[in-house]
Amino acid sequence: MKGTIFNIKKYAIHDGPGIRTTIFLKGCPLSCPWCHNPEGLRQGPEFLGKDLLRSGGGRVVKTGIIGREVDVAAVMGDIEKDRIFYDESGGGATFSGGEPLFQAAFLRALLAACREREIHTAVDTSGYAPPEVFSEILAAADLFLYDLKVMDPARHLELTGVPNPWILENLKALDGSGKPALLRFPAIPGMTDAPDNIAAVAAFVRDLKSIREVSILPYHRTAQGKYRKLGAADRMGGAEAPSPAVIDRIRDGFASYGFTVTVGG
Repeated sequence: MKGTIFNIKKYAIHDGPGIRTTIFLKGCPLSCPWCHNPEGLRQGPEFLGKDLLRSGGGRVVKTGIIGREVDVAAVMGDIEKDRIFYDESGGGATFSGGEPLFQAAFLRALLAACREREIHTAVDTSGYAPPEVFSEILAAADLFLYDLKVMDPARHLELTGVPNPWILENLKALDGSGKPALLRFPAIPGMTDAPDNIAAVAAFVRDLKSIREVSILPYHRTAQGKYRKLGAADRMGGAEAPSPAVIDRIRDGFASYGFTVTVGG
C-alpha cells in the first residue's frame, strides 16, 4: 500500500497527547482560503519555489519538489524511531494533511500498522468523507482532532468549496462511538468568527455526549510565503491575525455553553 505525504514532523506537542510524530498526507477536497498548508492541497508532487538572496546582490529562485510517494513500511520506520518518546509521554502518531481521509485506504493501512505495534493514533481531520469511509477510519483510530468551521450550509460551501452534511453526520457518528475527540475551531477574520456562527457551532456540539473541550485555532499569516513559492494566490487579502479581544470573545462564546476552551494546539 502506497500513498503521498509532504512532511513528517518529529517531536510534535500540539497534535494530540504527549510527544508525537505527525505525518502530513497530501491532498484535500476542501479549498479553504485560510489554509496554512497549501502545499498539502493537491495530492501529487508539485514544484515549490524558494526565493534566495544571491551572493553579491540580486535574487534567484530555486525550485524543489514537495510531496513523495511512500509505502506503509517506510512511514512506520519513521514513526517507530521515536517510540521511546511515545512510551514515556503517552504520545504516538498523528495523521494530518491536507485531509488524511482523502487517502482513506492508505490512512487505514497506517492506522492498522500502528495498532499492531500498540502505538497510539490520532487523526486530524475536517471530517469530510462519505460516512462509510469515515466509519472504517473511526474503527481504526484512537483519537480524533476534528475541525468544525461553519454551520450554515450555504456559507460552508461558499468558503470551503464543499457542503457540510457529511461533516456533521460523521461528527455525530464519532460522538456515538465513544471515541475520544477534541473539537478544533479555526478563528478566521470575517469568515468563521461571527457571533452567530460561534453560537451555532457551540449549540450543535453541546448536544453531543463526548466532546467537552474546544481548541480555538487563530488565523495566522505564516503561510503567505508558501503561496508565493507555489505560485498560488493568497485569497486572504492581507487579513491580520485576530486580536486578543476577538479571541477572548470567541472563548467566552464557547465557554458560555459549558465547554473547556483552549487556544492553539
